[in-house]
Amino acid sequence: MYRFWSKLNLKNLALPVNAFWGRFSHDVGIDLGTANTLVYVAGRGIVIREPSFLARGRKSKEILAIGLSAKKMYGKTPRAIEIVRPLKSGVIADFDAAYAMLSHYIKKVHASDSLIPKIPRPKVVLGVPSGITEVERRAVVDAAKAAGARAVYLVEEPMAAAIGVGLDVDRSDGIFIVDIGGGTTEIAVISLGGVVLGRSVRFAGDEMTEAIINYVKLKYSILIGDATAEEAKINIGCVSVSKEKYFLARGRDLEKGMPVSVKLTSTDIQEAIAPVVREIVSVISNLMEEVPPELMSDVMKSGIALSGGGSLIEGLSAMIEGRVGMKTYVVDDPLTAVARGCGKLLGDPELLNKIRITKGMSK
Repeated sequence: MYRFWSKLNLKNLALPVNAFWGRFSHDVGIDLGTANTLVYVAGRGIVIREPSFLARGRKSKEILAIGLSAKKMYGKTPRAIEIVRPLKSGVIADFDAAYAMLSHYIKKVHASDSLIPKIPRPKVVLGVPSGITEVERRAVVDAAKAAGARAVYLVEEPMAAAIGVGLDVDRSDGIFIVDIGGGTTEIAVISLGGVVLGRSVRFAGDEMTEAIINYVKLKYSILIGDATAEEAKINIGCVSVSKEKYFLARGRDLEKGMPVSVKLTSTDIQEAIAPVVREIVSVISNLMEEVPPELMSDVMKSGIALSGGGSLIEGLSAMIEGRVGMKTYVVDDPLTAVARGCGKLLGDPELLNKIRITKGMSK
C-alpha cells in the first residue's frame, strides 16, 4: 500500500482530482440535526444514527465522546467535562464541536475500508433549515470541508425530506410537506424542483421538551432533566388524549431539595406541549392561505405530508387535518426522511445541481 501511494502521481492521472478521490471515498448524505445526526452512505443506506451531542474537556477541549455515549453523560459530568450540543435551532452554535462531530462520522464511515487513505475525501450533501442565513450556511460548509469533504452541497430540509419519501419534486404538481425536527419546523410547498412557498420556524421538538420541564416545575414543584422530559414526550406525548397513559419521572423537589418521583399523565404532556403545537399548526394554516390557486387543487389531492420526529406525536396529523380541512398523513420512517433524501441526491447530480442552495455560496 505504501509503495502504491508513494509512486502515485496525481498530475499523470487522466481523471480529475475530484473524480480520483471519488474512487477512494464513500460519498455521504447527512442530516445534521439539532437532536440527531444521520449519515447515509451511497449504496449502503443509513449507517449512522446518533444524538447530536459531544463531550470534551472544559479546558483542554479534548474530545471524550460523541453521539449516544456523550448524551448518556449529559447532566452527570464533573466540572472538568462539558457536554456540548453543536447545533441549536438547526444551525451551528459551536463550530469546533460541529467540525469534530462531522470529522468523526466521516472517518467512521470509512474506518472498515483498508484501501481508503487515512483522510477520506467524500462528496457530502447536507440538509439545512430553509431559513438560515448566508453566514450560517457558510459555517456548515466550512465545518464539512474542515472535516474532509472534497465538495459540499446544501439542500433545504423540506426538499430533502420530500425526495427521501419518494415524492417527485420535479413535477408541476404541488407538494405540501412539513418536517418537524428537533430545532426547527420546516414547512414548504414544492413544485418544479423549487420551493414556491416556505416557512422555517423555531418551534419544534426541543421547545416541546423545554415546555414539559417548565410544566412539571410549575405544577408539581419538581425539576426534571432534559433526558427525562424527552423520554416522557416520546412515550406518552400527544395533542389529544384518547386513552390515559402514564410515565414515572424522577427529579428533585424544588422545596425540599430531595429526590422525588412523579407519575406524569398523557394529559400533563398534552397541556405542556399545547402552546408549541398551536404555533406549528397556526403557521401551517397561515401558509395554506397563501398557496396559489393553481397549486391548491394539487395539494388538495395529495394532502399534507408530515416528516421528522415531531410528526410522531400522537394525534398531531388529525389536529392539522381538522384545522386546515385537508388530508394529512405521516410518511413512512419520518425520522430518516431528510437523510434518505440527501442520500438519493448523491446518485442524481442533475437534480442536485437544480435544487441545491447557491445563494451566497461559492461554485
